[in-house]
Amino acid sequence: MAKPRKPKPEDPKPAHTGAVVRHQKLCLSIDTNLRRIYGYTELEIEVPDIGFVGLHAENLGIESVLVDGESTDFEYYPRNQGADGEKRWASAVSSPSSAADVAAAAYVTALETELVPNLLINCCNKMQIEQVNTESNGVQSSAEVKQNVKSVRVNYWVEKMESGIHFEDNVVHTDNQIRRARCWFPCVDDNNQRCCFDLEFTVAHNLVAVSNGSLLYQVLSKADPPRKTYVYRLDVPVTAQWISLAVGPFEILPDQHNSLISHMCLPPNLPKLRHTVEFFHTAFSEYEHYLDAKFPFGTYKQVFLAPEMAISSSTFGASLCILTSQVLFDEKVIDQTIDTCIKLAFALSRQWFGVYITPEAPNDEWLLDGLAGFLTDLFIKKFLGNNEARYRRYKANCAVCKADDSGATALSSSSSCKDLYGTHSIGLLGKIRSWKSVAILQMLEKQMGPDFFNKILQAIISRAQSTNGAVRSLSTKEFRHFANKIGNLERPFLKEFFPRWLGLYGCPVLRMGFSYNKRKNIIELAVLRGCTVTIDSSVSVLNANPDSENRDGDIGWPGVMTVRVYELDGMSDHPDLPMAGDAWQLLEIACHSKLAARRYQKPKKGSKPDGSDDNGDLPTSDMRSSVDSPLLWIRADPEMEYLAEIHFNQPVQMWINQLEKDEDVVAQAQAITALESLPELSFPVLKALNNFLTDSKAFWRVRIEAAFALASTSSEETDMAGLHHLVKFYKSRRFDTDIGLPKPNDFSDFPEYFVLEAIPHAVAMIRAADGKSPREAVEFILQLLKYNDNNENPYSDVFWLAALVQSVGELEFGQQSIYLFSSLLKRIDRLLQFDRLMPSYNGVLTISCIRTLAQIALKLSGFIHLDHVFELIKPFRDFKTIWQARIEASKALLDLEFHCNGINAALMLFIKYIEEEPSLRGQVKLGVHAMRLCQIQGGSVSSEDIKATTLVALLQLLESRIAFNNVFFRHYMFCILQVIAGRSPTLYGVPKDKLPCMGNVEVCNEQKSNFGALVTEMKSPQPPPMDNLNHSNHSHDILAIPEASKEIDTVSNSHERKTAVVKIRVKKSATASKAEEADNGTAERSEGGERSEGRHRDPDRGPTSSVSVDAPQRHSAEAVSISNQNIEEVNSFHDHGSRITASIGSAKIASEGDNFGKELQCTADSGNASVHHQPDDPSSPSTIQDNYIDAEAKKYASLQTLSVSRDDLWGKDEKKSKKKKKKKDREKKRKGEEHKGERDDPEYLEKKRLKKEKKQKEKEMAKLLALSTELRVKKEGTTSLTEAPGNKQELGSMNSSEPQKVVIPKTETRTEPTQATSAPKFRIKIKNKTLNKS
Repeated sequence: MAKPRKPKPEDPKPAHTGAVVRHQKLCLSIDTNLRRIYGYTELEIEVPDIGFVGLHAENLGIESVLVDGESTDFEYYPRNQGADGEKRWASAVSSPSSAADVAAAAYVTALETELVPNLLINCCNKMQIEQVNTESNGVQSSAEVKQNVKSVRVNYWVEKMESGIHFEDNVVHTDNQIRRARCWFPCVDDNNQRCCFDLEFTVAHNLVAVSNGSLLYQVLSKADPPRKTYVYRLDVPVTAQWISLAVGPFEILPDQHNSLISHMCLPPNLPKLRHTVEFFHTAFSEYEHYLDAKFPFGTYKQVFLAPEMAISSSTFGASLCILTSQVLFDEKVIDQTIDTCIKLAFALSRQWFGVYITPEAPNDEWLLDGLAGFLTDLFIKKFLGNNEARYRRYKANCAVCKADDSGATALSSSSSCKDLYGTHSIGLLGKIRSWKSVAILQMLEKQMGPDFFNKILQAIISRAQSTNGAVRSLSTKEFRHFANKIGNLERPFLKEFFPRWLGLYGCPVLRMGFSYNKRKNIIELAVLRGCTVTIDSSVSVLNANPDSENRDGDIGWPGVMTVRVYELDGMSDHPDLPMAGDAWQLLEIACHSKLAARRYQKPKKGSKPDGSDDNGDLPTSDMRSSVDSPLLWIRADPEMEYLAEIHFNQPVQMWINQLEKDEDVVAQAQAITALESLPELSFPVLKALNNFLTDSKAFWRVRIEAAFALASTSSEETDMAGLHHLVKFYKSRRFDTDIGLPKPNDFSDFPEYFVLEAIPHAVAMIRAADGKSPREAVEFILQLLKYNDNNENPYSDVFWLAALVQSVGELEFGQQSIYLFSSLLKRIDRLLQFDRLMPSYNGVLTISCIRTLAQIALKLSGFIHLDHVFELIKPFRDFKTIWQARIEASKALLDLEFHCNGINAALMLFIKYIEEEPSLRGQVKLGVHAMRLCQIQGGSVSSEDIKATTLVALLQLLESRIAFNNVFFRHYMFCILQVIAGRSPTLYGVPKDKLPCMGNVEVCNEQKSNFGALVTEMKSPQPPPMDNLNHSNHSHDILAIPEASKEIDTVSNSHERKTAVVKIRVKKSATASKAEEADNGTAERSEGGERSEGRHRDPDRGPTSSVSVDAPQRHSAEAVSISNQNIEEVNSFHDHGSRITASIGSAKIASEGDNFGKELQCTADSGNASVHHQPDDPSSPSTIQDNYIDAEAKKYASLQTLSVSRDDLWGKDEKKSKKKKKKKDREKKRKGEEHKGERDDPEYLEKKRLKKEKKQKEKEMAKLLALSTELRVKKEGTTSLTEAPGNKQELGSMNSSEPQKVVIPKTETRTEPTQATSAPKFRIKIKNKTLNKS
């Protein structure tokens, strides 16, 4: 039996990682006329022991900061965007590959920089610091704990309404981009910080302010003109990302069926809104019924804005969703209905899973995304039908199987989640991950049953709404526990299922065929199992995930797959196909029909085995008659229990049987795909496809697939039978048989409307033997355009006409049909002019006309001057044009430029359009289109195809304000530069260690400069003994870990610094080399690298040594912090030829005024190093002290200090240190045996806890002292690197005299040897790539 799991607290406080926000109040005054936002935010913060709080703030003007009502010191460091990018990159960018490297470095640097707070607030006063200094023990009373909670008020105004919050005329709204809540109010913009909010917004009296939570009251002021204050309260803890605001002259439409729901829009859209949201209360009540709980936020509000205002079609917030009015529709529109219903249902499901229930870690985001999609799928099944739900799931699974080929789609892989920095939800990759998440949850539902899965979701919501210890976060591990306890799934199955489907990527590929054994009356089924990716690459991700377990041999999938056999006597399921084990499987499935022997008849002489006539010309080996066996058709995984790609090989007649007799839409779609892919087509195949198309009882989406299958199979070999079938079907439904012309439109039958709408497109795709469209197809489409009549139709024909116009763009004009070209163009021009006078719904008709004109121009570029088409489309880029048409015109012009002048010219035009495009959503769509053009170019673009100036311009755009304000566009800019270099458009797999130091390292450069003034007031009257500092320093070294901590626990919240490179080359004189050789002739090396007389003896030592030092930029106010160092590797310097890599973090120097934290990376070839000994000084803190580090910790130990100017670098007391270490270990072991019996004693445990707290406080005080001492040595001067015999200046001391901004010139220092045993020469080359600009 497993041990009972301990209940998880609601919001566990990370130990010593920074401030915890308990509550936040936001009060803003918004003036739409002056475009001003000002006010304050008040945070109730649990301040860490260090006494400083770090908040995120951007685009804000900070007026003042108060702590408990008293003014305090603070430092604010806004980011610099796009600073002198051209100068930095002009020499570094020479090819698309180098540009991709620079783009990755800049993008990763920007993402990592955004993780660090940039508003630093001092929450300590002198009295508290003195209390901490004079405390004799680490005991902390309850009163002191209460004093640790501070009220921090920040008075500010919003400087730039470019990101996070936006002004559009008299409308103000926010977006929930990743890490952009900080752009309109100071906060802890982190997914791990959740708190309740009080919100107050003061606006003009004629405007409405909509925000999160419940509206408490409204206050109308007596000012002239009067202003109104809206007061909201959000009692459910949420992250800052889900705080939203919309202000405007909205029309409010309360839901007629549910008083908790409100819908709002601008006045012109009110009729559309009324019709659109009629269904919404059903989805709302269905979710509450399924989850057996009330809506968690009390009220729910939907606000619809103009599409050019929003950055995406939907913006989620707690109890509030901001959508675009593009999804609204009236009673005349048919095509928009299904998409809008699904979009609104998904937005509501995200309120439950994603906003209310949040992921515990980035690895768990897939689970909340999948649960929201699962709820949406329930809505589709309930209100749009089971056929719609199954068909959508089938198509989504097909897309996942094709795209799930890289680690970026590994849903719960630690490496992929870390590398993606939250960008995994952007673009096509985000859709693939979402679809895969839903598919995995539906697989679990199939395994445990829908009732058990429903109980799991109810348990999750019930736990979150519990009054005692509510838990509103969810992890993969917890869900796995629920699947075992509530879902009754066995632990061995779950132990294989979760690592395989979540920790790895790739889907199973099954290739299956069968043979019927008539004598035994069994089916012999052969199966070859593969994977969409190679096993080796997938296993590498598995090994990177510590939670998963790797198995030897073949990597399969847990469980068994069901094979369903349809016989003459009925259907039977056989769950006999294992998904693990041997890749080759041979199964024997017994048939249940008893009629096979009696119904067997010999075929007549000369007849074909399938009983068909001579019209069927398929080889006899591919056909199987029903009289030869009782089998009708066979299906693998009929219930889609696996996310798998299945290739099943069965006779054509069995596919026809499956299409005609199986009522499942997935089976019908699979049969159509199989019949369409046949190399040779027979008359029964065409007849089956045509019969299915004309069957009005069949699902309309599958009927559309049958229409396109008929079009693809239509050829000269089949006498254009597919074309004739399509035209005949359309005319039977829509033509008047008496006059032979189309009837007036009648769209009352919606399924029939969708099928007929797709017929012209299918006809336009048919090609004759010469690759051109048949004349009959062109005449048919022209006839439909010419005689379209919608006068008596109650529904709009805008989508109908748009489909006809787009079908014209699919035509290929030949000699027989070119005479009809001018008539088609006239019809398109007429529709374009008509739509300009009377704009259609969302500009759909204009968009289709622009797209078609561009397609025709590209196909007939030899006969049409593209300049004329360019001039024809260019006026639609006018900013008075409807937003959708303007973006479509820009995309068409980019296509023309790409076709005429290549990718370089297209990208330059793209940059121009981006700089001119005012809407964020338009920038995103243009970025997606430019990336597609780069993908069309294919492969790695050569330097001849794209110029270096274009690459530099793209890099500048990547780091510009435009990209910072629009995180989606910034991601696509990064993807464009990766695609140009022939790489995958994702952050996954970008080698961080090989990235050039090209990032914007000047960001927050002044963050450390003046912050030391805050510490002057807090300086303790008497510093603690240096022994305590060294002791705490050692304790940190022992706890050093190989990965850099992302947690912020001190005021030294600096970014990861890009470092300048200092290369030191050591050359020895000839006499020194000879003397060494003489010594080496008689010396012998011990296994541990024994040193004698201070000299490192090595018989193979060469005459030169190379040392490479990565020196970070100097920040004079940087606090000492060891836990944030990235320690890579420390090899033993005793081994012959070994290389030493030392990460020197927080070197503490005993000399006064030099307590700076250092982070140097030093690589030295010990096989070539020769260092001379000087008299040992045990009191010197520059000695490398690793006496108390055990063997495991020594592997990742952080070196305390490093002196490159002393000749006793290694020291001569190594043997003494080893003896001391052994003695220390023995004493430690003896003490452990003495206390072995006391470990369960409460008194002993209390003493141990107090001692630990005392050490922690001493460590914090050491950090404060480091800051205070810096101010004494903050003098201007220059840094000199000199080395002479006997010079005992330490590297740390050298850095202590640096000013705030250091410019290190290139220097070369040489010293002449005085004798054979003198110090070697040092040649120092300094590469300073990322120095601060003075």
